[in-house]
Amino acid sequence: MGQEKDIAPLTGAPLAGLKVIEIGQIAAGPFAGMLLADLGADVVKVEHPQGGDGMRGWPPLLANEDGEVYSGNFASLNRNKRSIAIDLKDPQQRERLKQLCAKADVLLENYRPGVLRRLGLGYDDLREINPRLVYCSISGYGQTGPYAQKGAFDVTIQAISGLMSVTGEEEGPPVKCGVPVADFVAGLYAAYTIVAAVRQAERSGQGTYIDCSMLGSLLGISALQTSEYYGTGRAPRRLGTAHPRNAPYQGYMAKDRMFVLAAGNDKLWRSVCEVAGRPELIDDERFATQVARAKNQKELTAILQPIFATRTADEWLRELDERGVPCAPVNDFHDILHDPHVLGMGLIGEVRLPNGVTTPNVGFPVLMRHFTFSVYRHPPKLGEHQEEVFRDWLAQDAAPV
Repeated sequence: MGQEKDIAPLTGAPLAGLKVIEIGQIAAGPFAGMLLADLGADVVKVEHPQGGDGMRGWPPLLANEDGEVYSGNFASLNRNKRSIAIDLKDPQQRERLKQLCAKADVLLENYRPGVLRRLGLGYDDLREINPRLVYCSISGYGQTGPYAQKGAFDVTIQAISGLMSVTGEEEGPPVKCGVPVADFVAGLYAAYTIVAAVRQAERSGQGTYIDCSMLGSLLGISALQTSEYYGTGRAPRRLGTAHPRNAPYQGYMAKDRMFVLAAGNDKLWRSVCEVAGRPELIDDERFATQVARAKNQKELTAILQPIFATRTADEWLRELDERGVPCAPVNDFHDILHDPHVLGMGLIGEVRLPNGVTTPNVGFPVLMRHFTFSVYRHPPKLGEHQEEVFRDWLAQDAAPV
């Protein structure tokens, strides 16, 4: 990952020249904005003058020698952006922001539905001054419907979407995913749809409005679960690390720690039997086919678990890898962030914070030929680029005729 340089993005970046206004806070909106910024878009983050994005106060707070702190959480979602401070309730400041909106290609926001519209900053207001604007709203439940005004955070969307109902041990309660998937999946869908809409606007000269909901995004990635329900009439259930249609395809406790294997076909199943020293299971009618193994996976687990408990995870993983069986240790984040493969992928670099502290950072994780990701702007101080942005974006208007 490239070192932070505080320069404009390279002209060869995929989204170089794209002007984006992000009126976002906490996770979903800022994540979508960062995805665009990482690919070269000029993303201007609009924050309230008093405190800015609430995530600026989230720990870990990294301090320099003078005790000046900066949030590591905020930095992880706001690199490569510029920040301006605007009080949206102040009519004069709103009008100044509208000057930028007239020049923008994209406006991205994740306020509660109707907030920006009531301030005169809704899509219908802004398309009058900028017909080609792509305006994306991220919200919990979307802009219409009975729940549109309902408050939402990641955990509440995980609950209502059904995702929690299939997460956790079979006999235990529903469990929240440890990663805020509703926030980040909505950000991914938003960024993807924005890029598609920008291309359309370039062809037609007409922008559009994007209504991206966290609820819809989680249902979108739950295709296997929703199709199971529609096909059987039964809601999918929690299975811990197991799989409803494959076995052995789960976690096992070795002598020292847990590991996971995924024998997703009959050939891999035979290899597992060989590793476990139980070749007779290959032709056992309870386990002879994928369907049979999935149906009888509790019996299968009862056979395999005592065997896997006799040796260390590394020993089993070595033998499974030798036979091409997909397998992995159950890492924590210390393990994976120091893993030689991750380091070899070049995903981990450093970002310099405005207070001078440098911290490791996971960069844009997708590799592209002819484009090298870099942190070309440090995560910004609140309002750091106030006059710079207005000067850059409005320079053409100020030029003499």
